[in-house]
Amino acid sequence: MGEHGAPSSGASIYDDDDSGGTGVVRIASVAALGGFLFGYDSAVINGANSAIESQFNADAASLGFAVASALLGAAAGAVLAGRLADHIGRLMVMRIAAILFFVAALGTGLAPNLWILVLFRIIGGLGVGIASVIAPAYIAEIAPAKLRGRLGSLQQLAIVTGIFISLLVDFIIATVAGSSSADWWLGLEAWRWMFIAMVVPAVAYGLLALTIPESPRYLISKHRIPEAKEILNKLLGSVNLDAKIQRIRETMEREKEPSWHDLKMPDTGKIATIVWVGLALSVFQQFVGINVIFYYSNILWEAVGFTEDQSFVITVISATINILTTLIAIATIDKIGRKPLLLIGSVGMTITLATMSIIFGTASTCTAVTATCDAKNVADKVPDLSTAILGSSSANVALVAANLFVVAFGMSWGPVVWVLLGEMFPNRMRAAALSLAAGAQWVANWIITVSFPTLKDWSLALAYGLYATFALLSFFFVLKWVEETKGKQLEDMHG
Repeated sequence: MGEHGAPSSGASIYDDDDSGGTGVVRIASVAALGGFLFGYDSAVINGANSAIESQFNADAASLGFAVASALLGAAAGAVLAGRLADHIGRLMVMRIAAILFFVAALGTGLAPNLWILVLFRIIGGLGVGIASVIAPAYIAEIAPAKLRGRLGSLQQLAIVTGIFISLLVDFIIATVAGSSSADWWLGLEAWRWMFIAMVVPAVAYGLLALTIPESPRYLISKHRIPEAKEILNKLLGSVNLDAKIQRIRETMEREKEPSWHDLKMPDTGKIATIVWVGLALSVFQQFVGINVIFYYSNILWEAVGFTEDQSFVITVISATINILTTLIAIATIDKIGRKPLLLIGSVGMTITLATMSIIFGTASTCTAVTATCDAKNVADKVPDLSTAILGSSSANVALVAANLFVVAFGMSWGPVVWVLLGEMFPNRMRAAALSLAAGAQWVANWIITVSFPTLKDWSLALAYGLYATFALLSFFFVLKWVEETKGKQLEDMHG
């Protein structure tokens, strides 16, 4: 891939005709609904953590596993999604994801014990993993090159909106019920309704997935040329249509069914370098610790002295900031480009995470055993574990740093990585490579999520110091290995 890829001589109908722009945006928006459910399902447990911990007598390790269990399912779902999409189509995979979300919503909300809850969290995770692959792949395959960054960013906008709505629903239900553990509607505890509420977007996603067309590139790969031609004609007009279809056919020609072997370069037999770049992007996106903010922010802020109500409000504010900064990325990604945004984000994340590490590292420590701090600061905390308590000025600095970290991530690594994963791979390997990269992302997410409760008890300064280190390393990785894809056709992507 060149640093500034120009349109190839085989002109694209995408660049010559804008007649279907509105239709493409609607279709991309429906596909991105999978991202909404992805965000909702992965973050909804934030508001239920304390209640689950109390109701099921879960220790730190068990709670961490319950939160992270969805990520195991997501890793498996991501790895399976690409192969499924290549065999049964993009739309069928979307519908499968919607069913998984529906089942997970009811199963998790009605779980009689922690391990049944974990089981249905894994089922929901399968849906999350599938959605994390199919949405960016589908959007990249139907989007015009000049709009692909913005339309691809809809995936991240949907994810952060799903996170925001789940946290808002958590807050509203907990407020109306009195607390997350209080009995509420139909005799079920409030935290259960936080999960059950996901039924609504799951049904909407499944129904709307019936209203959009199959990916033309998938149809061409299956030699269903008339169907692909009809869809492309309706969406984008007839200019250079036959030339475009022929170019897609040339880049998707294969003698065998799609498989993991597609990740290898035909001439060397080695895994393509671009696959390793995609894997590293995925790992770095998670190792900066962004999901600690959205999975554990309530108990994080409670642990440093805020009340449950204050922690809910802080979490909702962070989720709102995440949405607003994603809009910045959507507005700039096709102008500034992918690589500059990643570099800017890496710098911002390094500074803010290092600041949080220093603040937590210099906080006073108290324990429920020695009661060395004001009793109100340690009441109801986990016994026998140290709790960092921040003074008012330090707390304000930590809050500002945490939200500026969300800003740095939300305008860069959040949306840009998903856009790159959807577009950076050659046609013949896109689904498989995106599956592998997304699977790696969920494994990395799982490592960060399951380790945080223990790291928190050891030292918040250590946890955020590690995240800051990965943010710094991400800057040098992008500088050396990531190439710009702005304005390039999918058919111009090479391994």
